Amino acid sequence: MKLAALLLLVGVCAPGAWPGQKVPAPATPSSLPGEARQALTPATPPSAPPPQTQQIQEGVTPRAPKPGSAEPGFLEPAQVKALLHKIWLAEFRINDLLSQVQPGKWKISDAARNSFNETLGTLRVQLQSLEDWRTQFEKRPDSMFLGFQTYIAVNAVLPRLDGVAHGITQYENASFGLQYNKAGDQLFDLQQSLQPYLSYLMRNQDQLVLAAQTNLASCQNQLGFAMRPRVEPAVPMKNIMPELKGRHVRPNGAGGTPAASTKPRKREKKGKAAAGSAQKTDAKPATKQAKK
Repeated sequence: MKLAALLLLVGVCAPGAWPGQKVPAPATPSSLPGEARQALTPATPPSAPPPQTQQIQEGVTPRAPKPGSAEPGFLEPAQVKALLHKIWLAEFRINDLLSQVQPGKWKISDAARNSFNETLGTLRVQLQSLEDWRTQFEKRPDSMFLGFQTYIAVNAVLPRLDGVAHGITQYENASFGLQYNKAGDQLFDLQQSLQPYLSYLMRNQDQLVLAAQTNLASCQNQLGFAMRPRVEPAVPMKNIMPELKGRHVRPNGAGGTPAASTKPRKREKKGKAAAGSAQKTDAKPATKQAKK
């Protein structure tokens, strides 16, 4: 019995304290030492850095982004210049071969020699023209016009070079003529390498023209809708009979067609009567003098 009463007394009292004993307050972070306080205090996540903004100076317009290299036919200016330098090397090789041609030593007729010399002279002129266009295109690799002229100049060189190679193969040496053919094939391959870049330039130019035309048409439509309320309506005019110099025109009572008034005719009759009286007065003295 005593043991049961003792257990009942323990259950009634606060847990962990005897009757009359003070229960310590729960520990708070402020009451703990520094290391324990840091351990209990939750770590705050680091603050994110502020977003970076682009500073644009006044009066300076941002440049347009460069076209991507994935676009078909696109070449950097350095790549275009390298391709044009290879064309110059092909020109140099052809000119070197032409300096070794001696058609005067060939045993052919004068007509055949003159025809070959004419083709040879035309080839040299076309090579000089190609070099002129190539030099200008190298200075401005983004010019569609200069690139097109360079491409056309190569087209003018190739058939003449083929004619010279055929004449050398026939009249001088086949192996020597083969060297001309190889130089022509190299120049043709370089021309084909240049063609996609020219297509790229023409395609971009066509897109710019199309965009400009579309924007112009849109601006015209917007301007027309904006100016429509400001346009004043047409004002009907009152019908007024025309007034001619020297006479008034009035409608005729019968047919409604305008007819001239008779006042000027009366004036004309008066003028004729005055002229006739003057002639009569002049004639009377003349008759009197004749009677005397």
